[in-house]
Amino acid sequence: MEHEISCRELQKNLNDHSAGIVSDSFCLLDVREPWEAALATIPGSRLLPMGDVQSRAHMELNPDAHIVVYCHHGSRSLSVVMWLREQGFPETQSLSGGIDAWSVQIDPAIARY
Repeated sequence: MEHEISCRELQKNLNDHSAGIVSDSFCLLDVREPWEAALATIPGSRLLPMGDVQSRAHMELNPDAHIVVYCHHGSRSLSVVMWLREQGFPETQSLSGGIDAWSVQIDPAIARY
């Protein structure tokens, strides 16, 4: 599995999830800070700030799930993906370009900051 996923690929995964094709085996994980999530968020995502990932990942995330991690531009999420993979979460990917790219390519109603 690639380390990054494009906005278009993620959109397809979310559409599949909405249709019930993917269930508890998919997680959209926002690793930004709460103030950032208050400005803009991708619907259906779960907030777990990057600073909390190490202490909460094994308790709150399914290691067998496909986890797509996003941040503002993709740097933090890629770091989290690398750490999660080392910890036994092999199906993790970072959203290429982060929520900023998502806003430009998929949903312009999501605020850019």
